[in-house]
Amino acid sequence: MEKAFFNRTPEETLEAVESTRTGLTSAQAAERLERFGKNALAEGKKKSGLQVFLEQFKDLLVVILLVAALISAVSGNVESTVVIFAVLILNAILGTVQHFKAEKSLESLKAMSAPTAKVLRDGARTMVPSAQIVPGDIVELEAGDMVVADGRILDNFSLKVNESSLTGESEGVEKTDDVIPGAEVALGDRKNMVFSGSLVTYGRATVVVTGTGMDTELGKVAALMNQTQQRKTPLQESLDNFSAKLAIVIMVICALVFGLSLYREMPILDSLMFAVALAVAAIPEALSSIVTIVLALGTQKMAKENAIMKDLKAVESLGAVSVICSDKTGTLTQNKMTPQKIYADGSLLEGDDLDLVNNVQRLLLKAALLASDATTDPEAGTSIGDPTEVALVMLGDRIGVDEVAYRAQHPRLGELAFDSDRKLMSTFHDIEGVPTLYTKGAIDVLLDRSTHVLTREGRAPMTAEWRERISRVNMELSMDGLRVLAFAYRELPEGHVLTLDDERDFTFIGLVSMIDPPRPEAIQAVADAKRGGIRTIMITGDHKVTASAIAKQLGIFREGDEALSGVELDNMSDRDLDERLEKVSVYARVSPENKIRIVKAWQRKGKIVSMTGDGVNDAPALKAADIGVAMGITGTEVSKDAASMILSDDNFATIVKAVVNGRGVYTNIKNAINFLLSGNMAGIYCVLITSLLNLPMPFAAVHLLFINLLTDSLPAIAIGVEPARKGLLDQKPRDPKEPILNRSLLTRILVYGACIAAATMAAFLLGLNASNGGAGLASTMAFATLTLARLFHGFNCRGNENIFRLGLGSNRASLGAFAAGVVLLAAVLLIPGLNTLFQVAPFTLAQLGQIVLLAFLPTVAIQIWKVLRDHWKA
Repeated sequence: MEKAFFNRTPEETLEAVESTRTGLTSAQAAERLERFGKNALAEGKKKSGLQVFLEQFKDLLVVILLVAALISAVSGNVESTVVIFAVLILNAILGTVQHFKAEKSLESLKAMSAPTAKVLRDGARTMVPSAQIVPGDIVELEAGDMVVADGRILDNFSLKVNESSLTGESEGVEKTDDVIPGAEVALGDRKNMVFSGSLVTYGRATVVVTGTGMDTELGKVAALMNQTQQRKTPLQESLDNFSAKLAIVIMVICALVFGLSLYREMPILDSLMFAVALAVAAIPEALSSIVTIVLALGTQKMAKENAIMKDLKAVESLGAVSVICSDKTGTLTQNKMTPQKIYADGSLLEGDDLDLVNNVQRLLLKAALLASDATTDPEAGTSIGDPTEVALVMLGDRIGVDEVAYRAQHPRLGELAFDSDRKLMSTFHDIEGVPTLYTKGAIDVLLDRSTHVLTREGRAPMTAEWRERISRVNMELSMDGLRVLAFAYRELPEGHVLTLDDERDFTFIGLVSMIDPPRPEAIQAVADAKRGGIRTIMITGDHKVTASAIAKQLGIFREGDEALSGVELDNMSDRDLDERLEKVSVYARVSPENKIRIVKAWQRKGKIVSMTGDGVNDAPALKAADIGVAMGITGTEVSKDAASMILSDDNFATIVKAVVNGRGVYTNIKNAINFLLSGNMAGIYCVLITSLLNLPMPFAAVHLLFINLLTDSLPAIAIGVEPARKGLLDQKPRDPKEPILNRSLLTRILVYGACIAAATMAAFLLGLNASNGGAGLASTMAFATLTLARLFHGFNCRGNENIFRLGLGSNRASLGAFAAGVVLLAAVLLIPGLNTLFQVAPFTLAQLGQIVLLAFLPTVAIQIWKVLRDHWKA
């Protein structure tokens, strides 16, 4: 079936969907239900739990460890086999649980569909479950109804629909049953159509259904959700690349060591155990768990600052964000209309400066309050009614006029409800014995119907000069992004019966302008983001002029910038968009497809993109962005499910705080990786040296697993909670393409590893040559020295500065981790049973002193170098 119905008459639409104004018969409905399917959203295919669990073993490092475990089992080393398998299964379970905390966007989209609808079937009005609605059904809508399917309006009775969740516009849309000409019309401008998932706020209408299920605008959003693949975070990509390279290096070195051992005529099983020891020493088993824990701790800190992270891995992506594509309504603005400037008696003034002594200004306020139905409670900060009328009532609140009491003094005798044809709304009152009609509406309509204008001297004829002056003021206000309402009045004879013909021969009173104002904190947040090298882009369903004006106030739209509409964007190729992308700061009247296209255009330029939003229409782009940010208070469930971060205070400024935290988390992860890999490097050096020198194996596999999984984990987590350093927002976003293991970090890992290896080998040789020594004591002293040296090394890896600048006590977790590690090591060395399990040989007190001294030396050397370097820099 053809999709464009907005440019057809009601009769042409009925003919196109093969229906009549009396609706379908039950037989026709059943046949169409079979043909088009249920009015429900399709789901993407889901992976089974077993499939997800098995996918966790696809990593090459995991395969190497599995091989190591099998070799240990064959050689009779059961302890190592059990420990390796336990670690791998635990990691796989964690990964599977994480996967099943996945998005439930489609379920939320389904929940938005109303359970029943009022439909004409067999010529009679009946309630039908929304899932059974079919194209061609005649549906009756009234205030409070949820629209169940897309449809063309046949008969309109002042229908007003809130489509903010689909189009992003906070104001209700006034509907019409007129034909809208044109082949391409933005979704928000198709005012003779209603869309599934939107809410009727006023009036009623009869509608013919033109699309159900996945053929609705809501269905398009759901389809986009299915098609949109979440990108890997920069850290994921970096760790994946690092793991792959590390796995290859480990396999090559293990093969060399195995070959060397065989060349020296070492038994095959012993040669394999040497290779296994090297693999276990090299693979940072705790790395993925540590990264997950550090990210989890980062999310807890961010939650306290109103940024709730749904996706752990997205935390570090925040630190690399270079573009924030933000929805306007409710995100950068307050999502409530507020009065701004007023025009009366030839003067333009701020709403706060309204003077009741001036008779024209007083009458303008009277008309604003009487020709509206909204009410507010200033103390509670609540309001009821149309957002535009709420803004008019707020005008009275500011100078202490209570609208309810005021309306009681001047009771309403009649009214002419607003409709989109007249673009007027009138109320009829007894004003001190004089029947008076107060009218508000579009300025062009009211000016045409006004014969006089009210001034402080009285009524004056509406001359061409007055018309031009009022039109000029209206243009000036509109260019500032303000919505303008005009007000007029007319006195009528006693006992007059009100009709639509009375809306003429008005006396023009004045204008009231209003706006959905920017959040005050958003202005500062945009400036902070700019300081941190982050570009803010406004994407909205609003009009271009309004959006550009607000973007200027926020500091988003600057000299030389451009604004594009959704229709203009549709007519541009990707190449044209890529060329103009850097200049465009505002996108107006956009569709969900447009939003994804904008996000992807920035991503093509290598940028890490954050997209903020609160509506259903934002959900696909939230998912496509590197960081999707939903609003916790005003956001729909769909947007929250699609996002990786939710702002519990709906505050744009919270994003900037989250970026600082994200940068801090990434720095801490990098430091934790430095700690883990430099310690592992020490183990690799030791195994390689002993293999080359034909010495006994320095460690049992169980020693290395103890270090990697227990004593290393605690300091690594402590490094992960290191407080964020000042000045993080003054840095530019890091390059997402830069590998986490860059030249600087790799150099530190190799040098620090060599320092620790030197101390460990010294302990090994002391044990090997001692009077009570041998291979067993040498291995025990090497194991104890490596463990303790790595515990001391945790203080080196807290940051780039020396420990005195960082402050020894500024991270209490690092002191606790060190103490816990020492206790664990002491337990293994001294408690009977444990020392047997860990193959610990007896040693003397003097040898224990040698272990402590040798373990402390690498940290002393590294700290002396850092102090000297910091001194030279200063």
